[in-house]
Amino acid sequence: MPPRFIFVIGGVISGLGKGITTASIGKLLQYQGYSVTAIKIDPYLNQDAGTMRPTEHGEVWVTEDGGEIDQDLGNYERFLGIELHKNHNITSGRVYWSILTKERRGDFLGKTIQPIPQVTNEIKKMITDIAKEDNADFVLIEIGGQVGDYENVLFLEAARQMKTDFPVMYILVGYLPIPKHLGEMKTKPIQHAINALGQHNILPDLVVCRAEKIVDDVRRTKIAQSCGIKRSCVISNPDVDNIYKIPLILDDQNVCQNILESFGLKYNKHCEGLKNWRAFIQNINKNTKVKVGIIGKYFDIGDFNLVDSYISVIEAVKHAAWNNNCFAEIIWIDSKKYEDDPKSIKELDNMDCIIVPGGFGKSGIEGKISTAKYCRENNIPYLGLCLGLQISVIEFARNVCNLKNANSEEFNPETAHPVVAIINEQKKILKEKGYGATMRLGGWPAILKKGTKIYHLYSKQEQISERHRHRYEINPKYIETLEKYGFVFSGQNPEANIMEFGENPNCDYFVGTQAHPEFKSRPMKPAPLFDGLIKAALNKTQKKLS
Repeated sequence: MPPRFIFVIGGVISGLGKGITTASIGKLLQYQGYSVTAIKIDPYLNQDAGTMRPTEHGEVWVTEDGGEIDQDLGNYERFLGIELHKNHNITSGRVYWSILTKERRGDFLGKTIQPIPQVTNEIKKMITDIAKEDNADFVLIEIGGQVGDYENVLFLEAARQMKTDFPVMYILVGYLPIPKHLGEMKTKPIQHAINALGQHNILPDLVVCRAEKIVDDVRRTKIAQSCGIKRSCVISNPDVDNIYKIPLILDDQNVCQNILESFGLKYNKHCEGLKNWRAFIQNINKNTKVKVGIIGKYFDIGDFNLVDSYISVIEAVKHAAWNNNCFAEIIWIDSKKYEDDPKSIKELDNMDCIIVPGGFGKSGIEGKISTAKYCRENNIPYLGLCLGLQISVIEFARNVCNLKNANSEEFNPETAHPVVAIINEQKKILKEKGYGATMRLGGWPAILKKGTKIYHLYSKQEQISERHRHRYEINPKYIETLEKYGFVFSGQNPEANIMEFGENPNCDYFVGTQAHPEFKSRPMKPAPLFDGLIKAALNKTQKKLS
């Protein structure tokens, strides 16, 4: 079967949940027996998201092959259970870089290079190359931003052109506001979005209406009339308390049936896979709660919090909680607070467990070190991710090994005890200011030490693999000293001898990893370290009660 292409385009505002909608549609198609792949188009000129601030663009998602790309690829992987690669994120920067490289090489044989056809041809080639590589029945392509963005013009033109050569469908995801002073849902913004899309000679085959509440039939009829589609092709997608409900909400409105029939394909009404998904959602326990403190610094942006900076950590916590028949209440804690007011750290006693996620730069570091110390001394379950492992080692070196002012070379290059040091291969890269796509990235193996907590968490596997994104490592010169005082390094990379996992056996649950296991957590298959953390949190709660 030749590939079918579905373009998902935003209207009115960005950040509507196009990625979740795209992933949910893909899930429904999978349950119908079709193979699915997904592409995210980002119109910015950066080649990838690797050098962008989390507070500006959200989390950087790391692929198995070392791509630093848009966080929506994370939603695709979590929902669809597939492994995507760096080429599944197409940016304007990648497109122009490819074209200019070809031009310098003489590939265009002296032709004038223009937006049309050279740029649009390159966009189409990137899309169709992925379709061939993945051999997918359906290729879902989400175009970032919204239809009115000037930088999306060429991507929309490429999407329009593809209908000449391939089976193509267009889905518009638009916003219906409910102004408080009116108390009425307004359709005019989405009608304008439909008109704006029409200016690119594209009419949506399906309109997904994002709103706080369910969109009623009166408004669905009005929207259907404005773009000449059936009312059944106008879909209500209201706010929900759990994004994994979205496939069910779409299925209840026959979205998958509409899509398949538009491509001339049959819809199977008796879908066992979707029944399992529905049962999974219905069985989520909303009565037993664990309080998870996340000690970070990437969520303040003006007067608002941008939790998307840690979206994979959040989802991994949820997956683990559901697997342990409970739900997680996440409490955001700015580590700088413990530097300004050291006594306030006692609030950690109210948490069932603590996570120190990845990050860069010295801001808030001493507050994180204080957190690790408090968790170690008070036996609060602790999970350190990437930087979080390094923090736990710095704290242990200072307060247990008596290495005064021990630190990381990242935060203090002149420290007398650099227990965290830059990886040798990274020194030349930083000297030449090669910051983009140059960290230790992607999936790397680790040999686990038998008998350790990490070894048991990974079901006694001798070798595992997790994804990474870092320049610094635990300094090999200090391993012997740290282990002498009781810190256990329970996993090591077999090639570079980098310490991948560490734990403190004197605590019920105090573990860290140089990796980012949150990138491999899935709704029905939580990441082992997160699963272990939630189990430890529940045990802590039970001890309190008894």
